[in-house]
This record gives sequence, C-alpha cells and structure tokens, in this order.
Amino acid sequence: MKLDNMFKKNRLPESRKTVRRKGASRPEVPEGLLKKCNMCGSAIIAEEAKKGYYICPKCGGYFRVPAYVRVEMIADKNTFEEWDKEYPIRNPMEYKGYEEKIRDLQEKTGLNEAVITGKIRIDGMEAAIGVCDGRFLMASMGGIVGEKIARAVERATKEELPVILFACSGGARMQEGITSLMQMAKTSAALKRHSDAGLLYISVLTDPTTGGVTASFAMLGDIILAEPGALIGFAGPRVIEQTIRQKLPKGFQRAEFLLEHGFLDDVVSREQLRERLSAILKLHVKCPQVEAAEKETENESRKKEIMAVKIQKADAWERVQISRRKDRPVGSDYLQMLFSDFVELHGDRLFGDDSAVKGGIAFINGRAVTVITQEKGKDTRENIRCNFGMPKPEGYRKALRLMKQAEKFKRPVICIIDTPGAFCGIEAEERGQGEAIARNIYEMSALKVPVLSIVIGEGGSGGALALATADEVWMLENAVYSILSPEGFASILWKDSTRAKEAARVMKLTAQDLLERGVIERIFPEPENFRAETMENLTKDMKTEIIKFIEKNCKKLPEELTEQRYRRFRRL
Repeated sequence: MKLDNMFKKNRLPESRKTVRRKGASRPEVPEGLLKKCNMCGSAIIAEEAKKGYYICPKCGGYFRVPAYVRVEMIADKNTFEEWDKEYPIRNPMEYKGYEEKIRDLQEKTGLNEAVITGKIRIDGMEAAIGVCDGRFLMASMGGIVGEKIARAVERATKEELPVILFACSGGARMQEGITSLMQMAKTSAALKRHSDAGLLYISVLTDPTTGGVTASFAMLGDIILAEPGALIGFAGPRVIEQTIRQKLPKGFQRAEFLLEHGFLDDVVSREQLRERLSAILKLHVKCPQVEAAEKETENESRKKEIMAVKIQKADAWERVQISRRKDRPVGSDYLQMLFSDFVELHGDRLFGDDSAVKGGIAFINGRAVTVITQEKGKDTRENIRCNFGMPKPEGYRKALRLMKQAEKFKRPVICIIDTPGAFCGIEAEERGQGEAIARNIYEMSALKVPVLSIVIGEGGSGGALALATADEVWMLENAVYSILSPEGFASILWKDSTRAKEAARVMKLTAQDLLERGVIERIFPEPENFRAETMENLTKDMKTEIIKFIEKNCKKLPEELTEQRYRRFRRL
C-alpha cells in the first residue's frame, strides 16, 4: 500500500478543522518519512498515524482505511477467510478505457474490485464481513461489487451468520450504467432474505457513504453505526447546493447530523468499534429452545399477588404527588440496577431521536432483552432535554422499531413507564402523534415475544398505553396509571381544575385500585424516603420477578402469547 493513498480526498467536519496560517513554512523532510495531513495541514509521521487507527495525531481527523487493514482492526488475529476473491473484469456498457482503468487500479491497490468479503471472528464469534475500499473508483458499486456483497449475504444466510458491512462509496458506478443501478435491488433483496431468516445485519458507515449505496445496503442494517464526521447522504452536498442554489448548514449530512435526525443507532469512534461490535454480537447469541410452560389461571395468579402485597395507607392524591416527586428514581436508574451490558440504540429511522424514550439491548440473568424506558431526567437540564418525560411521535416510533427488532431476534421486551402523557404540541400533531400511539398499541398487541411493562411513576393516558399493551403490567406502590391527569379530568368533567384532589379519588388510579380491577398484575412496595440511593432492595425483588416472568413466558409458543395478550384486554 502506498503511503500517499492514505491521505487522499478526505474531509474533516467544519467543527474539527484546523486552519493553517498563510505563508507558514513547510519543513523539508525525507521522502516517505513524513506526510502532510490534508485536513489540518500538519506534518505527521505516516507510521504513527497508521498505528493510531489511521487518525491524525494532530487534529484527530479520520483517514480512509484500506479494506484489509480495516479487517485487521476488528477481527481476531488470523481469522479472516476471504470469499470470492477473483472476478473477471466486466464492461457491460463497453465504456471506452474502463477495462484499462480497472487493471491499473488492480495493480495499484492489490484488490480485484472495490469490496472484499469473507468470514471473521470477533472475540471468538463468527460473522460474515464486507468492506468497501475507497481507493478503487471511490468504492462505487458496479456489477462485481454488488455480486460479491449479494453472494456474501447469501452464504451468511445459509451458514446462519450475522453480517457486518462497511460502506465507503461514491454511489453507483457510472461506467456500468443500468447494471450498476440493479445492484441496489440485488443487495437489498439478499439482505431481506437474510433478515427473514432472523439473522443480524450491522451496517457501519464511513466517509463517504453516498448515492446508490446509501439508498440500498448501507441503510438497511438492524443496527446502523457510523464513524465520527462521516459524510452520509443520498445526493452529495455539491449536487444539493447546485440544485437548490443555497449554501448548506455546517455539519449537514455528517454522521452526527444523521444521529440527531434518527437515522443511526450510534456514532462510534474507530478505537472503540471492535469492542462495540463484540458487545452487539454477544447480545444476539441465540437462546436455547425450552419446553412448553405450565399454565396457571389468571384469577389464581392475581389472587396470589393481591394477598402477597401489603400496601401502606395513603390518599389517592397523595400518591399522585409522590409519583411526581423530583427525587424519585427515573427510568435510567432502573436500567442501571436491573440490567447489564446495555447497548443504547437511537432513532426512529424516519425523523429524529427523542430523548424522552431511551431504548436498546441488555442482559438480565444471561438472557438478552430489549429494554425501553420513558425518561424524565434528574435535573432541570435533563428535564428539558427529555421534554419532562412527554414523548413525541419519533419517541414512540423508535420504541416500536426496537420492539419489532426484538420480535425478529426472539427477545423479550421490558418497558419502563413514567410519563405524564404524550407531548401535546404543534410539531407532535404535524408528525402524527395519534397515529404513532395507535400503531404502537396495534403492533404490540400481536408481538410474538413476551412483553412486560412496569409503571414506576406516572402512567398518563395513551402516552403510557403505547408502551403498556403487554402480557403483564406491574406498578410501584405509589405509581399511578390513568386516563389522564387528575387536573385534566377535573377540568373536562367539572370545568374546575382545582378539584384535582377529588378527581384523583374518583378516577381509581392507584396501584391497589388497578390490581383489584385486573388492569395490572403486580405491585411492588416502596421503601420509605424512596430515592435512587434506597432502591436496591426493591430492584433486587423486581429483578427476581422479571426473570421468573421471562422464564415462564419464553416457554410459550408465539400464538399462545398473542392469544393470552388479546384475552387479557378482551376481558376488560
């Protein structure tokens, strides 16, 4: 590999650029020892950058990584088994000079084409891999590139392997015309079959990922990661600016921009990527099959729970106030106490990433589960960021995306609920708040995996039910779950919001009220002075019961689960 190739045609986001002084002298150095970073202009030792994950030691800018080097960065040593290495040159449009260009690139890069595929191990776990190499016609997707990716995905499907694809591409290959365009359909169709087989696909987007590659395999991952500052988009920035005749905003189409707008699960530094991939693969190891569950009637189960729980006496309005206390543990506290190895996943893949809903994959007692929490935040800054626990449509759509992903991988779903209600605002209505809530309820009712919802504070209206259409709903002693807030109830029915205290009693919104009516299945007593510092015993008991719930319900057939869930709501 020539050292010059390492420094070509890469851009650093505006926020990370270093401006070089005009007229600054350049040191004279022996050829090949030092190179100039084309992002910050600094002279750097080439070998130092190579050993440092191809990152500029002066400005932190990312250089593009040759495909075989990329494999070395993430794979266990000497585990790469290359597939479909050699392919004859094809020139479907008989484009003049194309074959000569390909031969020249083959000689310069040591590659047969712009992608390498094969099988690797990461911490002992096998995965199929494909890595695009920008040195070869900017990794544009021609017929051979599409064929190699499709064949790798097909083989992974046959061998039941997860797939990891590293995209780095200028898009479709112009010299191959319509043949290149068809590779978008070919690779996408292969990935659909892989997905239908219940297998994991991780897409890693590097700089740049544009055009037909973005509009096909790059954006179809179950989990989509990106490197910091990577340019990602369908149309390139120059094309957009020429079309709309406007200057694009700073950071537009960069990885961080896409994360904010809900299209990525995370932006991961190159140094941490192997560790993150390993964590994701571990969370997708299949659980062993189990036998059919012993059945217990709903009435017997509920009677046991009613008898087992001793609830302290308190007025309904008092419980409402306790459920709203600022020092009360929030969703992320339960996430930390109940689960391990949590990997957060972001975005709804449609519009944005709502901080009021936090979700991802974690372990509990050695089993992978999907966890979704509604977040209020612990201080004023977090309250504002989380919109005080009032989700917007993109929050519910993110939750549903993660639940459908859990269904694909046969993971139980645990929802932790704490919301005064869905956000009421112009933008929420513009983006379809009602449709988002309805869609969640509709899809959750038929999820083919166990679903458990736990109300830890406020359970406000459809904003809570959108995450509580579950096999069982549990509540904390001082949590509340109701059609709307007592203030709203009093305003609508009595035209007087000051009668909220009276409304709370009428509404039957306490855990004890709801247990007696069969709306929920379990209550957890709270310690005195309940805060994050005093929740250990409660979460210890809760964790034990969650494990029992999972063990019991994971033994049931999908049809049995969905019928049980339907009957649960039908009797109400």
